[in-house]
Amino acid sequence: MKATVKDIIESTKVIPVIVIEDLNDAVPIATALVDGGLNVLEVTLRTSVAIEAIKLIKNALPNAIVGSGTVVDATTLELSLNADVDFLVSPGSNDELLAAAKSNNAPLLAGVSTASEVMKLQSFGYNCMKFFPAEAAGGAAMLKSIGGPLPDALFCPTGGINLQSAPEYLALKNVACIGGSWMLSKHLIADKNWAEVTRLSRQANEL
Repeated sequence: MKATVKDIIESTKVIPVIVIEDLNDAVPIATALVDGGLNVLEVTLRTSVAIEAIKLIKNALPNAIVGSGTVVDATTLELSLNADVDFLVSPGSNDELLAAAKSNNAPLLAGVSTASEVMKLQSFGYNCMKFFPAEAAGGAAMLKSIGGPLPDALFCPTGGINLQSAPEYLALKNVACIGGSWMLSKHLIADKNWAEVTRLSRQANEL
């Protein structure tokens, strides 16, 4: 039986958010992250090679937990499930996406940025959510405020978080983990500096 979204987000402190432009970088990036202790990976569907990259990573690193990000509709949800992802992440939600996720029993971490959106997702049976864009939407203070009236919601805040701001989020009772990309800067990928990606991943894993 596959792990639930709650199981997945509670199994890590940081989920690296990965944008893969060059398919040849897919496995080296993922390997560098896993070597640093980050075993839960989100590959965003922002590039044309993303789905193929997910397949390569899952094949090369069978013990990694690989999700797809930027799932925004039934089409991207179906593409993700066909790539055998372990979970799906959306920046927000709409009725089409929620209906598709329900009919496919898909492990979706849907995005919210307001209390009303949290309440809507809870009415659909979701209690684990992505808080996005975290820093722009009010940051840790916003999540702390939401936790008062809506204590059952559990979050993975993503968007603008870095190594310095991460501890403030992780200290909150309603935060299971955070999403971030600071260990995957464009220049590190361009230079194929996988050793530094691993070092930064190790640092993130120790938060």
